[in-house]
Amino acid sequence: MRRIVITGMGGICALGHNASDIWQAMTEGRSGIAPLQHFDSSLMRGSPIGAEIADFEPLAFIEEAKLPFLDPLSQYALVAANEAIKQSGLDLRNERASRTAVVVGTGAAGEETRDGLYRKLYAEKSGRFHPLGIVRIMSSAPCSQISMAHGITGPTFTVASACASSNHAFAQAAMMIRAGLVDAAVVGGTEACITPGVMQAWEAMRVLAPDTCRPFSANRRGLVLGEGAAMFVLETLESAQARGATILAELAGAGMSADAGDIAAPSDIGAAAAMQAALNDAGMQPAEIDYINAHGTGTVANDSTETRAIHKVFGEHARRLAVTSTKPMHGHALGAAGALEMIAVIGALRNGIVPPTLNFVAPDPACDLDYVPLEARAMPVRAALSNSFAFGGLNAVVAVRQAR
Repeated sequence: MRRIVITGMGGICALGHNASDIWQAMTEGRSGIAPLQHFDSSLMRGSPIGAEIADFEPLAFIEEAKLPFLDPLSQYALVAANEAIKQSGLDLRNERASRTAVVVGTGAAGEETRDGLYRKLYAEKSGRFHPLGIVRIMSSAPCSQISMAHGITGPTFTVASACASSNHAFAQAAMMIRAGLVDAAVVGGTEACITPGVMQAWEAMRVLAPDTCRPFSANRRGLVLGEGAAMFVLETLESAQARGATILAELAGAGMSADAGDIAAPSDIGAAAAMQAALNDAGMQPAEIDYINAHGTGTVANDSTETRAIHKVFGEHARRLAVTSTKPMHGHALGAAGALEMIAVIGALRNGIVPPTLNFVAPDPACDLDYVPLEARAMPVRAALSNSFAFGGLNAVVAVRQAR
C-alpha cells in the first residue's frame, strides 16, 4: 500500500496568518477568543465572543482583481493553500497538474456573502444583487479557487460533513492517493462562519459559552466559534523522497463512522468506532499512540462522551495518553476544525511539545484523562490521533505519525 506523507502546511486563524505563528501561539497557550469586532452583535442575547481573524488585509495575499470573486471562505483557503504548496516545493506543472487532487472540507458556505444578500433583500428591500453572489457563496468555491490559482486539473471537490469535514477530506484524499488515482493532494478545511446569521442560529441552540471555552473542565458551559483555514500537501513517500522534500509527518490512516442515532447528541460507540478504524487502517496498536488532539468542544455532552470513547478504545493505555483540545485557542472552526488541529498534531510530532487545554480549572469525574491543563508539555510524541465528531453523528479520525 502506498505510504502517504505530508510535505506542506499552511494556515490562518485567530492565532496568526501562517502555520508557524499558529503553532507558536499554541505552544505558548495564547487564546484568540475575544469580544466580536467585525459586526454589530447587539442583537445577541449572550456575550458576543468568538475567535475572529484580526488585522487581515486580503491584498497582502491575493491579487486585487480576484477579490470580488472571493468570500472570506475562499480567501482563507487560498492563503493557507498558497503557504502549504510553497513549503512543499511541489511542481504542479505538466503531468503533475492532472495527477494532483484538491479536497476541501467546509461545514457552511460563503456566509458573509449570504448575509449581505439577505440584508439587501429583507432590510433594504432591494432586488438588485451582486452578480457574483453565487460564485462567492457556493461551498465548492474554495476548492475551485485553489485549483485555478495553481493550475491543478485533477479531482477537485468539497467535503461537507459539519465539524468532521476536514478529517473526511483527509480520508478522501488519502484513499485517492492509495488507489493510484492521483499522486498528490492539496487538502484541508476552511470556514468563515462568524456572521450575524450564523451566530444567532448557534445561540438559539444554547450551546455557545457565555465567557470562554473550557473543554473537559467541570464548569464548562459550551463552545466558542472560530474561523480560518488550514491546508496541507499530501503525496506518496516515494515522490517526496525522490525530490528530496522535507517530510513533516506521515498520514498513516483514517477512520470514519456514523452514529445513526441523534442529530445532535454524540455517541461514544460511534466515536470509538472511528478511532478504532483509524488505528486499524494505520496498522497501529493503541499503545503506539502518545497524543490525541480531541474534538473537545467544551459542551457537557461532547467532552464526557469523547472521554468514554477513548477509554473504550485504549483501555488501560488511556491513562498514559496526553489528550488536549486546542479549541480554547482558535475556537471551534466547524468544517475547518480538524485542519487547524492538524497543525497542532504535526507540531507535537516534530517538536515534542503537546499544546495545552486552556481554561481547565476544575476536574470533572466524567472527564478523567490527562488533558495537559493550562501549559504546554514537552514529551516524545511518536504517533497521534486527531478526532472530529460532527452533528448528525458523523465521525472522522486521522492517525498521524513521525516521518521515518
